[in-house]
Amino acid sequence: MDEVNTQHEPLRADVAVIGGGVIGLGIAWEARRSGRSVVLIDPAPASGATFAAAGMLAPVSELHYQEEDLLELMLESSALWPDFERNVTGSRAGLSTGYRTTPTLAVGADAADRRALADLRDVQLANGLVVESVPLREAREREPLLSPQISCAYDIPGDHQVDPRRLSAAILGALADHQPGDSSWIPGAEDGFAVQETAAGLLWEDGRVVGAVMDSGINVLATETVVANGLNAARLDGLPDGLSLALRPVYGDILRLRVPEQLQPLVTATVRGMVRGVPVYIVPRDDGTVVIGATQREGGLSASGGSANPVSAGGVYQLLRDAQVLVPAVAELELLEATARARPGTPDNAPLLGRVEGREGTVPGLIVASGFFRHGVLLTPAAAKICLGLMDGTADPRWNKFRPDRFSRQLSAARASTDGPSAGTSNPLPKDHA
Repeated sequence: MDEVNTQHEPLRADVAVIGGGVIGLGIAWEARRSGRSVVLIDPAPASGATFAAAGMLAPVSELHYQEEDLLELMLESSALWPDFERNVTGSRAGLSTGYRTTPTLAVGADAADRRALADLRDVQLANGLVVESVPLREAREREPLLSPQISCAYDIPGDHQVDPRRLSAAILGALADHQPGDSSWIPGAEDGFAVQETAAGLLWEDGRVVGAVMDSGINVLATETVVANGLNAARLDGLPDGLSLALRPVYGDILRLRVPEQLQPLVTATVRGMVRGVPVYIVPRDDGTVVIGATQREGGLSASGGSANPVSAGGVYQLLRDAQVLVPAVAELELLEATARARPGTPDNAPLLGRVEGREGTVPGLIVASGFFRHGVLLTPAAAKICLGLMDGTADPRWNKFRPDRFSRQLSAARASTDGPSAGTSNPLPKDHA
């Protein structure tokens, strides 16, 4: 077991958040707003999947077959977004997260795409979602650069967007907005909150998690430790015995392009399209650029060129080809960036979110928030609210379906032999990492 290391002076906080992607940042920010002191542990915050994310807040468009359990959580989080964004920016003049509430326009390229989008609309309507058919003439009045050959268009008023890079910078700025001597200031942490190191494992004491140990050997001690470091969550030492965090990397390519002045705006709102059965999206940014994405591959490419996240040539070709089918002027844009990142997926594509229960009951001091796959930006406010409720002891039973231990056979069998998920109050034994 990893125990408290007394060779270095430990850092102490109410909450330690392992992982500085958008989920970890959101949790850290809401914990700070609750009056808790917070340490954020990440060698390079917002540089992973968050860096590549398009930032679509799309509970309607992201409804997929056999993933209906996610819908309630996505709608909950979407409703939280206005207040969440307002709290992040606060009174800091001129600060922008790129948050837009303009509706999304879904379009199809040919007759088969029209049928596919119509079928999806039937599912969306059956789930009480708002999706309205738009005449093609009206669609092209709204977005004049759309191809005259598109086969259908749908208005989705509940799907919005934010710029994840600006959002991350805004949260980091808000976390740094305090002074030495404030109750939130952590002596020894950069800007009183940041530990720019990699967490090696969890610390245990008397059967509870009490923080994390860094690769350097420095300890961060905390009343609550939140594991929110994406794919790396499963690699932490000191996870509870029997816990299997079933995470897999799902890679995606994304492009950023500059729109020349004579073509601005290329589109005024997010355009999500279907081209020969393949999804593609075009997301406008406030700085005159657009983001194009939607590729998805389970296997990574060779990293022999020195990049841990190499970009697929076929993915770039596919994105540019399909985006031009919907908006031909894409061919005249300047390609600024091609980026690839791995998103943490789970067997059911739903997050691992909550506390862990073992043979003896709940593991105190530990919360897991990982596996958000393509929904990380959208689900940030809800994940933060759920984690804060767990810290306050006011867990919402609606979200038990996303328990982080639901794929752990040993723990699931143990729970089945007791009175259910809430039975017991003592602690399971952690893995022995002596």
